[in-house]
Amino acid sequence: MARFLLISLSIAAILDEVTIRKRREKLDLMTSGLGLDGAYDATLDRIKGQGKGKSALGMAALMWIARAERPMHIGELCEALGVEIGSRDKDRDNIPPEKTLLASCLGLATVDESSVVRLVHFTLQEYFNQHSEHFKNLQATIAEVCLTYLNFDSVIELSPSLNRVPVETRLLRYASTYWGHYAINGLTEGAKSLALRLLGRFGRHISAKLLLWGNFDWWEWERRYSAGFTGLHCAAYLGLDEIAIGLMKEVEGSGADMVDGWGRTPLMWAAESGHEGMVKLFLDRKEVSPDSRDKNDKTPLWKAARGGYEGIVKPLLDRKEVNPDSGDENDKTPLLKAARGRHNGIVKLLLDRKEVNPDSRDKNDKTPLWSAAEGGHEGIVKLLLDRKEVNPKARDNHGRTPLMYAAKRGNDGIVELLQGRSDAESDTEADYLSMSSSSSSSSSSSDSSSGDDDWLDD
Repeated sequence: MARFLLISLSIAAILDEVTIRKRREKLDLMTSGLGLDGAYDATLDRIKGQGKGKSALGMAALMWIARAERPMHIGELCEALGVEIGSRDKDRDNIPPEKTLLASCLGLATVDESSVVRLVHFTLQEYFNQHSEHFKNLQATIAEVCLTYLNFDSVIELSPSLNRVPVETRLLRYASTYWGHYAINGLTEGAKSLALRLLGRFGRHISAKLLLWGNFDWWEWERRYSAGFTGLHCAAYLGLDEIAIGLMKEVEGSGADMVDGWGRTPLMWAAESGHEGMVKLFLDRKEVSPDSRDKNDKTPLWKAARGGYEGIVKPLLDRKEVNPDSGDENDKTPLLKAARGRHNGIVKLLLDRKEVNPDSRDKNDKTPLWSAAEGGHEGIVKLLLDRKEVNPKARDNHGRTPLMYAAKRGNDGIVELLQGRSDAESDTEADYLSMSSSSSSSSSSSDSSSGDDDWLDD
């Protein structure tokens, strides 16, 4: 494929010359061992040498395709390329036809059978990754296009209660979902102004629903977050510090600590998403509660421990208001979640706090040691076994001990650690065989409903 692509691009570049001499010179250049990079260089030169309109269109199209957060449909791309940054609404007459768009790319872009537009070969993506000079201010430009689109009058007028994206707003889902990914890497003054305009009305904007649509279905959005999910929640979720500062200047009193429909504050969203700077920004606000709970009794510390964000766990533990051993609705503590998630550094931080019970039990009688042994986390098992309060033979609500699970999984290192405790007793062979015979039938039903089915842990 690569050889055929090289030949076809080379022939196109040669035939593009209008005299025999120029074609001979191009042939010599293309056969001088430059390979695909040389062919891509030559083709991009040809794209830039087209008329001003086609040149700009071709390079802009390649920019979007090369830096798309997910594969884009050709209709989405055409609509994106028809946006004039800063305009008030869509101009359908400014949207380029698909054929014109593809023709302006001179063969470097193609559309597959599912209408997804792609670069002609994976080596072209590698080429663009190595030659970023072709796309100046790329992230900022895409962010401003997406934000301009979301601020269109026709988009603002859409009801947030819609259950599907209207056909005539093909870029709406992409712009809603990914504008923040581009803005965080290219926040110009223009993008900042557009973002503040969008987030100032975010609770009434359909893009608030679409932003989290990948994690929740429409009904789940309505049930959980539709009420109270503000622009500040969004900025915290995306990690846009400058935007959050601008928004907090506009709110009074406890605005920085507002809760959404599921009881989540902006601090919670920032902690769960791993945005250290944003967390520190909220912790510096006296009206923000660092130990608030959502409707599942999860705290910012719980979310940070689960995610493995040590840089967030530390400043939260420094706040005297924060309870480091606070369990959620299933009695899972930050320590248990950190142990389950292989987060050794956080486990150490929590074990250093005298308020933390290293042998706490959740509603299924699983302990941090049980979770670490179940997941095969040998280093964390050792940390926990070094605490005399930890019972190495504690059984969960199905009668299974950490040793039984480690043996079944073949984790010999953990088995040895567990058996090394003087107060540990070996599980009987009958226990182990009973667990083995029942695990295939019980694990799918009992474990999946045991509270470790974490899709609702956010």
